[in-house]
Amino acid sequence: MDIDSLDLELPETLGLAVNRLMDILSDEEKMEVKILQKEGLINLHFGLGTSVRNGFRLHDTNSPLLKSCGELHPDDASAVIIKALWTKLNNINSF
Repeated sequence: MDIDSLDLELPETLGLAVNRLMDILSDEEKMEVKILQKEGLINLHFGLGTSVRNGFRLHDTNSPLLKSCGELHPDDASAVIIKALWTKLNNINSF
C-alpha cells in the first residue's frame, strides 16, 4: 500500500488517520493487522509504518497529526497510529 500516491488531504488527528487507513487498506491488509498480538505490532514498523510516516508526512515537525499523536518523533507517532488502527479493528473501546 502506498499512501503517498493517493494524493488525499492529510489527516490532522489520530482519529482521522485511523479512519483514512480503514478506508484505504484492503480487507486483507486490515486482517493482517487485526490478527497480530499487540506486542507484534512492532513488526509493522518498516512496512505499514513507513507508509504511514511518509504518506501522512509525519517527518514534518509542524504536522498537526504528529502533535495529535502526542509524539515528537515520526517513528513513535506511526506506532501510535498503527496501535489505534489495531484497537479499532479488534473492537477495543479506546485508543
